Amino acid sequence: MQPAAILGVPAPAWESEDVTMLRDMANRFVEAEVVPHYESFEDNGLVPPSVWHKAGENGLLCAAVPEEWGGAGGHYGHDAAIIEALGHAGADGFGIALHSAIVAPYIQHYGSREQKERWLPRLASGELIGAIAMSEPGAGSDLQGVKTSAMKSGNQYVINGSKTFITNGQNANLIIVVTKTDPSAGAKGTSLIVVETEEVEGFERGRNLDKIGLKANDTSELFFNEVKVPTSNLLGTEEGQGFVQLMQQLPQERLLIANQAIAAIERALALTIDYVKERKAFGQRIIDFQNTQFKLAQLKAEAVQARVFTNYCVGIHLEGKLDPATASMVKMLTTDLQCKVMDECLQMFGGYGYMNEYPIARMFRDARVQRIYGGTNEIMKLLIARTL
Repeated sequence: MQPAAILGVPAPAWESEDVTMLRDMANRFVEAEVVPHYESFEDNGLVPPSVWHKAGENGLLCAAVPEEWGGAGGHYGHDAAIIEALGHAGADGFGIALHSAIVAPYIQHYGSREQKERWLPRLASGELIGAIAMSEPGAGSDLQGVKTSAMKSGNQYVINGSKTFITNGQNANLIIVVTKTDPSAGAKGTSLIVVETEEVEGFERGRNLDKIGLKANDTSELFFNEVKVPTSNLLGTEEGQGFVQLMQQLPQERLLIANQAIAAIERALALTIDYVKERKAFGQRIIDFQNTQFKLAQLKAEAVQARVFTNYCVGIHLEGKLDPATASMVKMLTTDLQCKVMDECLQMFGGYGYMNEYPIARMFRDARVQRIYGGTNEIMKLLIARTL
């Protein structure tokens, strides 16, 4: 059974013909260029730059970036279609979502014309692989606690500090670094500064972190030791705008996590329904047991709710109306459900579900981080509670 059809939810109004065509193209690309090699990507701990280049050649990077800056001229719905194509194929470790729907928008929204001309076309082609360095050993969801500093010296910033849990960290050669340009000013002293790693000295990559899941995605420690970049690499018109920029872009980050979650949910249900229709126990198919039917019925009903809500959130985001609380709701609800679905579906596979050769095992491992990154689900509840 195809994951995209498992819930029977009609396409949302925002999914125009060109979005559908891109979704189909993304499905074909992922099946041809990613899925056959995905085990080796997991073994090596990253998707090689050559695959990024192919994705760029096929228009699957920076789909929402305007054509004048090298993108496809689409909107977030196009990015969502690509993100879900990866999820439906079980290739969640390919870090396109962060590259296209998090890193590129910071440059698109806050970059100068020169910055856009310099970086966006190369991000769209895959020549540059993007990352954003927020988390630190002592500051995860607490972005105000960032210690990495960027002190102005003439026409340069000198960056010192360390980051951890950085997605695309081994591959990335363009990194947006969350820094303190005025450590005494709290959140108002935060600035975003772009570092092209091949253009600087003093930048070091730490180890490719050994994670529970998403092993095909390189997640790294990064170190900045007297790294000097031009002051023209500051995003925004002046220092101190970084925290506001982060808050403005976090709703989209949380929405894309929901798109990842619902795609994985659909895949898990499709795989599990196919399995329980074939597998027999005590002389009958597992699907014929009432317990199986009830469990899957409950999961499907909740998944339909999640899909409808996710589609709704994409729609209002395209209208510029996705507020932080609603983005927190969709991130929290879909990722909680994702972990529940993976657990329940794995159980239906019995002992085979615990074997790594079965996709449900990897999906179970990959799901757990969804409730952590992009702001923990506990933080999501705090943000929602502020609206009560």
